[in-house]
Amino acid sequence: MIYGMNGRSLESSQEWDEFLKTVERRALLMARVATGFQDEAFDIVQDAMLGLVKKYRNKPVEELKPLFYRILQNRIRDWYRRQNFRRRWQFWGSFAPGDEGASFDPVNNYPASESEDPAGILLRDEAMTALDAALRKLPLRQQQTFLLRAWEGLSVSETAIAMKCSEGTVKAQYFRALHTLRVELEDHRP
Repeated sequence: MIYGMNGRSLESSQEWDEFLKTVERRALLMARVATGFQDEAFDIVQDAMLGLVKKYRNKPVEELKPLFYRILQNRIRDWYRRQNFRRRWQFWGSFAPGDEGASFDPVNNYPASESEDPAGILLRDEAMTALDAALRKLPLRQQQTFLLRAWEGLSVSETAIAMKCSEGTVKAQYFRALHTLRVELEDHRP
């Protein structure tokens, strides 16, 4: 397994493939939540992966995960900048977002357990929909901090590296995100 190679960089394409597979799914989720579009998220993640392999090929394995998420955060911020620029300079209504993101539904793509009763499935689906909506309402930095810490499991220092900010900022953003999500999701607590 690649995580046991302390101080050693990934050398073979198979090792790189294994590493990229470990971050791909969650990175896609993070980018999709940030952008609202599955296709845009896929492009952002693919670009982040290419950037990692090109620029950081010789870095030790333990540094790759925070570096990847830093690159991903930069690509997401770049996407937001481009969207703001387009909105600012396009005529009103000429740049309406398409329906490409509407086809992806995280609730429908979540595999149902055969043993669950319909009421349990409905409650879980409603909770997932509420969580998705609550995450979208968060400011981008809080949203991405929450996703890196809670879903990806990065430490405070790894998240700070990925987001290019201080550990104190990570703690503050994470606290604010948790507080907001708790309020938003109060009706869905078990």
